[in-house]
Amino acid sequence: MGSTSDLPVMRKAADFLEQLEVPFELHALSAHRTPGAVDTFARGAADRGIEVIIAAAGMAAALPGVIAALTTVPVIGVPIASTLDGIDAMYSIIQMPPGIPVATVGINAALNAAVLAVRILSLSDTDLAARYAAYCNTLSAKVEKADAELAAIEGYKFKV
Repeated sequence: MGSTSDLPVMRKAADFLEQLEVPFELHALSAHRTPGAVDTFARGAADRGIEVIIAAAGMAAALPGVIAALTTVPVIGVPIASTLDGIDAMYSIIQMPPGIPVATVGINAALNAAVLAVRILSLSDTDLAARYAAYCNTLSAKVEKADAELAAIEGYKFKV
């Protein structure tokens, strides 16, 4: 992440990866303030066994693109709503030049970034694919439970 102030958003990704038993790293790296550290991290990622990188940043949001330029590992960008409701960060991350792709999720959508990373990793890890499928099954159960709770709400004259 661009700074530790992004942790409240990125915790959702970390929690999901933890839940699905996916090893992960957490770093605060700034494309503008610690470019050498970003370079070292990105260039060494594949050699360390990293298969997907989730990079979050707000404002100018250069971090995901800079990392993508320095590695062949897929990068998922998470725009952080720090200024301009995150629109500035989103535009920065999605407007990458040809040849430097960054998959981008919604503003503050760290959970979706982790879900996308797990989908990518599941292509070559059948155990993870099974854990992910089990997670997906819980999603429909949550909606079905919520729908049943809505059906039980009383006090409306015209609710049928």
